[in-house]
Amino acid sequence: MGENIPLKPMGKEDIRKLELALIMGTLFREDVLDKIREAEDRLTWLDSLIIAAGALARERANYTVEKIAEELGRSEATIRNHLSGKTEAGKLVRDTFERLKVKGGTLELPIITTRAPAEEMKSLKEKLTLAEEKAQRLEKKLNDVKESLTKILNEISAL
Repeated sequence: MGENIPLKPMGKEDIRKLELALIMGTLFREDVLDKIREAEDRLTWLDSLIIAAGALARERANYTVEKIAEELGRSEATIRNHLSGKTEAGKLVRDTFERLKVKGGTLELPIITTRAPAEEMKSLKEKLTLAEEKAQRLEKKLNDVKESLTKILNEISAL
């Protein structure tokens, strides 16, 4: 996100921008990614994070708890819990907001790649080739041992 995020939203568009920044800024933190990986119910956890971000963005726009609850389709108690930091999602989103404030409303997201760098890929291919060759050698040795055992058993049977 190249533009500054409105820390005090003045309308629906500003609320949407802040909400999205809070979601993305929280979601892509390394500690949060680890928590999501470990979470048994990821969907519930992510939903909680999204609701907490939406609640905080609307609170910053001076919405009442009642109006926030109505817009987000959650109970007032749930919204209060998120906004007061009684939920982990609420604490994380609040922390992300504080980070945004320190950076003047600038959101920096880490670049996450799903492709390994070329050198790493080359190294992995070499390791795979070596492992395949080793497996072939071991299979040949195993077959040789089987043949030897078969010969020995045949000799013993002949006695």
